[in-house]
Amino acid sequence: MQTFSILTVCSGNICRSPLAEQLLRSGLAPWPQVSLASAGTIGMTGHPMTDQAAALSRQFGADPVAHVARELSAQHLADANLVFAMSREHRRAIAELAPRAIRYTFTIREFARLISGVTDLDLDEAAGLPVDDISGRFATLVEVAASQRGIAAPPVSADDDDVVDPYRRSDDTYAESARQLVPAVDAVVSLFQRAATVVRH
Repeated sequence: MQTFSILTVCSGNICRSPLAEQLLRSGLAPWPQVSLASAGTIGMTGHPMTDQAAALSRQFGADPVAHVARELSAQHLADANLVFAMSREHRRAIAELAPRAIRYTFTIREFARLISGVTDLDLDEAAGLPVDDISGRFATLVEVAASQRGIAAPPVSADDDDVVDPYRRSDDTYAESARQLVPAVDAVVSLFQRAATVVRH
């Protein structure tokens, strides 16, 4: 069974990226072909999630218990089929570490924005693949999103493509971070579900 690998990236790998990883894992659970992992550009190696981030993970139905932070490497990026950075800053760090990875790297809110207008016609390549080729179908989504760069309406503010960093900040900031992240995760899961089931008519 071919695997489709998604990597989420933030700074310390103890707040945003593990939360995104866990929410995506929960949402994409129907497709065991998808593997999820996370890392940090300045990863606080060996640390668990912060208490607030872990509480948010549980609140949204995910499981934070097993998370152990790690630092991002070029190999992590090479092994991924899709990389979700939590901010433009992380996307830049990824481009510096592994320039080729920028082709399949998006901030997660950027990806959600780029795919917001995707039609079933845009998913025609996925529809042409066997229904059991989940990895192949999901791989086409990277190209669909990338094709919208420069075409889709830009964000009102460039900051709208970022998920705010809540580390060492208030519970309200953690809540705001989740309010930015969760709809983007939901959009990703929804698109993956469509790609898994779309057929040509």
